[in-house]
Parts: sequence; C-alpha cells; structure tokens
Amino acid sequence: MILERARQVLQIEADAVAALIPRLGEEFTRAVEILYECQGRVVLTGMGKSGFIAKKIAATLTSTGTPAFYLHPAEGVHGDLGMIVRGDVVIAVSNSGNTTEIMEILPALKRFGVKLIALVGSARSALAKESDVVLDVSVDEEACSLNLTPTASTTAALAMGDAVAVALFEKRGFKAEDFANIHPGGRLGRRLIVRVRDLMRAGSEMPIVSEVMLMRDAILEISSKRLGMTMVVDGEGRLAGIVTDGDLRRGLEKHSNLLEQQVKDCMTQSPKIIDEDELAARAVQVMEHCKITSLLIVDPAGRPDGVIHLHDILQAGVV
Repeated sequence: MILERARQVLQIEADAVAALIPRLGEEFTRAVEILYECQGRVVLTGMGKSGFIAKKIAATLTSTGTPAFYLHPAEGVHGDLGMIVRGDVVIAVSNSGNTTEIMEILPALKRFGVKLIALVGSARSALAKESDVVLDVSVDEEACSLNLTPTASTTAALAMGDAVAVALFEKRGFKAEDFANIHPGGRLGRRLIVRVRDLMRAGSEMPIVSEVMLMRDAILEISSKRLGMTMVVDGEGRLAGIVTDGDLRRGLEKHSNLLEQQVKDCMTQSPKIIDEDELAARAVQVMEHCKITSLLIVDPAGRPDGVIHLHDILQAGVV
C-alpha cells in the first residue's frame, strides 16, 4: 500500500511536468527575452510553498549568471519593496494567482515600471491579468489524497523555473568557465578551474633518467621521487619512454639480471602525455581510460616539462 501510493504520487507529479511541454510557446520565449534584456536584477516572489519555489528559482538564476534574489511579498509592503528599482524584472509564483500578499505589492511594481512575469495555475486570475507574461503551470490534481497540499503544483512551477533558467543561460552563452568563476568553492568549482599545470610536478620533482642508464639507477630514481615511475629521455633530452612499477615486474620476469640492464631495454615507449592547459579532471578521465596513474607533460620540443599523478589530483579534491 505504501509503495503503491508513493508510485502514484510520483506518476502524478511526472504527468504534471510532462503537461507543461505542449504549453511552451510565444509566452515562454517572451519571458526569456525579457529576462535576457533585463538591465537590473531578477526579483522572485511568492508566499508559502510557492515562496520556497521562488527562492530556488532565484538561486538557480544567480548560479547561472543572472543576478537574482527573493523578496518576501508580506515584507515587501513593510519596506522591502525598496530593494526593487527600475530596470528590474519580477517573477511572481502563485498557484491560485490571487495570493493576497502578492496582489498588495502589484501597485508599487506598476509605479516602478518593472516587467512582471507570472508563474500561475490560473490564466484567469488577478495576477495573470496584471502580468506582462503569463506562464501556465496549472495541474489537474495535487498528489495528496485531499487534493489540497501543494505537491504537483510546486513541482510544475519548479520545473518551469528550471526551463526558464536553462534557456536563459544558454542564450547568454554561459560556459563552464563562467560557472566555475561563481562556484570557486567545493569539488565542483575545482573540477572546472584546476588545470594540469596547477598540480603537475616540475623541475627537480620530476623523476627522470637517461635511456642509457642502468635499471638500478632507474629504481633509485623511482624510489626517491615516490611516484611509482620515472620518465626516460634520449641523448638530446627528449622524452623517449617511461618506466613504471609494472615495467619493473615485467622486467624481472624477462631478465635475471634486471639491475644491470639498460633502461631503454625495459622502458615502455610512447607514454601517455597531456597538455598542461587541460583540466585536471580531464587528466583523471584519461588515466581511468588507460588504467594508469601518471601522465607526462612535454614542451614543444618534446622535452619533459612535468608529470601529474592521480594521487595529487585526488589530494587537491578535484574528484
């Protein structure tokens, strides 16, 4: 019974969102155009559960390049309307479209000359009639058995808000780099900001041996730099290969006197490299695909510039 009811709730809400698709048209396009041309901020307002949805839409807009904030309509008539200035755009969320607190601030919004976009459940409501653009988020039924608790209606309003936000930021040409600039904290921000050059080991930190050196020297270099590998260069200093822990194991199986072998006879040729300007998160993808833990960086002449190790990326919190 419990699971069956839960399935019914999810189906009702899914149907409510799906019903929005055929309603999209000129009004939706106009709403996005108004927001795109907005010279000020976008102000979201709504009471009760609609207020929570308005806050979430404001947060989504803000995080995708459109300055936005939430105004509590009841506080608006007691001084908070001072937050709104000419050039702003107001998005009002109301299922009934007749919310008293929102209707009380409409005269002031008209005086300010701001554009008003309504997300309403009734196109005949007072709010709809006073708005510049009306987005129909009506639902056939709420998901609760009493058909009273805002459930499907709030889900529909939230989904419409997401559709507006995504369409708007794509129209702005908002890129991953822009997203990173306003999300500098946390793992998400680091994935979009940190590049290979920021984490790679260079200079004396790079394990390097010559291809004519003995494997005993390569092992010492691997042990001292503690990366489980060493780069190998030819006589002109260009990258010739790599020796990893795996190469050591394979070398032991092949050579009884591994320590006395030259590095070039035991190394892996054509090691995987990556550009220093690539995102560190991309380096992880390459490592996972190739089942390795290090990538090498070379200069235009093919000389080693650095090495980036999976452990350094993990320690930086990129993934």
